[in-house]
Amino acid sequence: MKNIQNTVEKIIQKLTKKQKTISFAESCTGGRIAAAFTAISGASDVLHGSCVTYSNDIKHLWLGVTNEVLENHGAVSEPCVSQMLDGIQELAGSDYAIAVSGIAGPTGGTEFKPVGTVYVGIQTPFAQQVFHCNFSGPREAVQEQSTVFAIEKLAEVLEI
Repeated sequence: MKNIQNTVEKIIQKLTKKQKTISFAESCTGGRIAAAFTAISGASDVLHGSCVTYSNDIKHLWLGVTNEVLENHGAVSEPCVSQMLDGIQELAGSDYAIAVSGIAGPTGGTEFKPVGTVYVGIQTPFAQQVFHCNFSGPREAVQEQSTVFAIEKLAEVLEI
């Protein structure tokens, strides 16, 4: 994750300059995105907060993910991550948000959603994007790839 620190630093600098804030809703990444940001001095200028919403109940209670989405699409889905983005942005009152939900493994995968299936969402003041990713490797590798992907996508959106 050391190579991503430079990118996080640039994101923090850009958000600080623009006087914008960010928040995170993490599931399979378990707080790794928040940890990458809080490792950088100056993060407190832009980071409003982060929730690790691992269970469906907490996704529903804290972020407002509907039971309908959880029952019909599952926690590892575009509609779930979309609602996670809306929920964390409303909860934290931030300008930008990242949400991640996926199957890090080694268990939990299915034929239709194998281990490594991850949805990463980016919310800006203007738009929302959710990406369907298929990562590989052991649990920690899937978590790290998800974290790096989310940070790199945010950097792209911010044109860093």
